[in-house]
Amino acid sequence: MDHWTTIAAERRALADQLEALTDAQWATPSLCDGWTVHDVAAHLAGVNLIKMSEVVVALARSRFSFARANRVMVARQAARPSAEIVADLRRLADGRFAPPGLGSVAPLTDILVHGQDIRIPLGLATDRPVQPWRDSLDFLVTKKARRGFVGKALPGLRFSATDLDWSHGEGAGNEVSGPAIAVALALLGRPALVDQLEGPGTPALKEWLTR
Repeated sequence: MDHWTTIAAERRALADQLEALTDAQWATPSLCDGWTVHDVAAHLAGVNLIKMSEVVVALARSRFSFARANRVMVARQAARPSAEIVADLRRLADGRFAPPGLGSVAPLTDILVHGQDIRIPLGLATDRPVQPWRDSLDFLVTKKARRGFVGKALPGLRFSATDLDWSHGEGAGNEVSGPAIAVALALLGRPALVDQLEGPGTPALKEWLTR
């Protein structure tokens, strides 16, 4: 898969949806804890505006916590008006910034997940292509994803996507299965679509999500 082509298409599709939002919708809490729809959109639009030197400084000031550094940078980007954020998301859709050491799968996962962080609480159409989620799911179950994506060790379960030929983990007795988007959000600690998941491992997953 050409990640960058997919990333650009997803950014433009999201910009089209953001353009029609009301002020109340912009202020709606997203699925990303502590961020409004405006904050998430500002993050996505600002990724290709931030210089590497700014990232290094923010990391150093945040004791090399990518999550804390990201919050600082997003707060700065979110000071911009929504119309400017939409314009930048579309104008910079072909930008190719990727976090050091993570490659293009990181921004791919970023736009896929944050797109749902915005769409789901607003009840917007979520019918984007499912195929790009395969590479993101492969990424989310790696140790690399702990930096800035999955904040804690995953539960010892077998995960399967019912709309993709994808699975991870061993043991049929502890399987959790469902749509790729629901699986990905669960791996990220977001319970929004957990009711779309099923299997003998689901109770353990729900318990893990509350920790």
